[in-house]
Amino acid sequence: MSQSALPIFQTAQLLDVPEDALRTLMAARRSAGDTTLVALTVAEAARRIGIGRTKRYEYVASGEIASVKIGSLRRIPAEAVNDFLARRLSATDFGAAA
Repeated sequence: MSQSALPIFQTAQLLDVPEDALRTLMAARRSAGDTTLVALTVAEAARRIGIGRTKRYEYVASGEIASVKIGSLRRIPAEAVNDFLARRLSATDFGAAA
């Protein structure tokens, strides 16, 4: 596990999903997708986080989610998704009532 990766239980808590459901989804993704990808499209990164079109471009434009241009393509390093979630997790007070 890399230094910037969130533990699965924290990711599940942040996404408000059961940990076992997240583990099942991750296992299915590992077997179905290319786990060697080091850079994601903006849409792929947004899908991993669970955000929509407007937010994904807002976060990329503001630099909240790191990205790089490769020719005319915009790509997001896979670890930037974990970094973004880790920053959001540390900025969130889970003890506060909604």
